[in-house]
Amino acid sequence: MIQRYIHFWFGLLLLTLSGTVLAIEEPSYTVLEQADAFELRRYEPKIVAETLVSGSMDSASGGAFKLLAGYIFGDNTARTGGNETISMTAPVTLEPRSQQINMTSPVTLEQAGGQWRVHFVMPAQYTMATLPKPNNPAVTLRQIPAVRYAVVRFSGFTGEAKVAQKTAELMAWMKTKGLRPAGAAELSRYNPPWTLPFLRRNEVMIRY
Repeated sequence: MIQRYIHFWFGLLLLTLSGTVLAIEEPSYTVLEQADAFELRRYEPKIVAETLVSGSMDSASGGAFKLLAGYIFGDNTARTGGNETISMTAPVTLEPRSQQINMTSPVTLEQAGGQWRVHFVMPAQYTMATLPKPNNPAVTLRQIPAVRYAVVRFSGFTGEAKVAQKTAELMAWMKTKGLRPAGAAELSRYNPPWTLPFLRRNEVMIRY
């Protein structure tokens, strides 16, 4: 399994250097409105492989990645027997399992129960009937219906203070549109960890 991880990251590095990393599949969506770094989007239905992990945002993200990467690298049982490698997609998305948003200044993200939900979106070619079954019970598959998000895009690092700042900005923008949040803020990261900060694409997303 370790060798598979090394091969994956080395391959992704080559793709990044060659400029073809943009070929990695992303969820399909329609932009409904755009203003600077803010967007309203409608996402098509999708399937995610997800896991629940505990700890700080950084430690939870790292622990979840290992579990989910294990699934797509072959720690699964294909419907026809054996195992199957699933193509990596972007982004990797993280959200508190239970979250409160403090509307004072600054806005902060607080996790209740210490759990985070992290997911990979599965390639569009799969259905719930054709995806391999995870061997690890900590990894589950879930169908997500079409949904609308308000989104703010930013570069740089994604520490908790930066995410809280961007969440505050997004919620303030939503308020000007008369939109009410329908779920917790989600953090989506699109790049491998060695990407230079100013080249990174990150997004805070809130359902409405």
